[in-house]
Amino acid sequence: MTLTVTGVSIRTVHDVAGLAAVTDYFSDVWQTPRTAPPYPAEVLHSLVHAGGAVHAAYDGTRLAGAAVAVFGPDRDTYSLVAAADQGLGHAVKRAQRAWALDLGARTMRWTFDPLVGRNARFNLVKLGATGTEYLVDFYGPMADGVNDGDESDRLTVTWDLTADPVAPSATLPSTSYDRHDAPASHRGPDGEVLARRDLGDRAVWCRVPEDVVRLRAADPVLALRWRYAVREVFTAAFAEGFRAVGMSRDGWYTLARTTEKTGKTEKTEGTA
Repeated sequence: MTLTVTGVSIRTVHDVAGLAAVTDYFSDVWQTPRTAPPYPAEVLHSLVHAGGAVHAAYDGTRLAGAAVAVFGPDRDTYSLVAAADQGLGHAVKRAQRAWALDLGARTMRWTFDPLVGRNARFNLVKLGATGTEYLVDFYGPMADGVNDGDESDRLTVTWDLTADPVAPSATLPSTSYDRHDAPASHRGPDGEVLARRDLGDRAVWCRVPEDVVRLRAADPVLALRWRYAVREVFTAAFAEGFRAVGMSRDGWYTLARTTEKTGKTEKTEGTA
């Protein structure tokens, strides 16, 4: 299956040379030597042989994005990794979605670093996925050029593939309550308000640093303090049944309670 978006073609890759190019692309993104890639070509080849999919986006002949997904139980798919040049991420995920739906899948899950606000906004707002699980130090120590020196907490998101695709500009609808009216519950490493909680216990809001990747490179000790501070808020909120449903342009997560009967979350203001 090939998807074409504004001159960029996205298709599944099966050949050795194509998979090697994807391996090199991931090495460049995660700043590892190409001799020690995060996803070796032989591993990708095995995943494809087992029924998974490696999608690659080509701008002409140039590789401009890639993603890897496998099948799980109960009509669930799992995206192991995805990366794309600016502006192509949504198209790559659409290609993954089309592949999964064609094989009868209903949901797709993946993880990302919850401190990376731009990824949170992409996953929760542009795609309309929900943060369903907070994982403490999921991978253990990581030695790539992006995560080195930090602990590898991850947020699992679940994407309902059967729902209507969310437009890239979509935002969550407003209700009668807003984070600006909520009292502070935590202070961040910078001394400013880190988290707020709605007095009616309907929502929690939590802030992340503006650019944790840059912060990690400049001051890894401070970046780790942010990790612990956000972890404290998220683990407590998730233990109470909250789930991540939005991310604002200024770096604030919205967490709302999951209702027991429907499994849906209350949508709150402050996520645009």
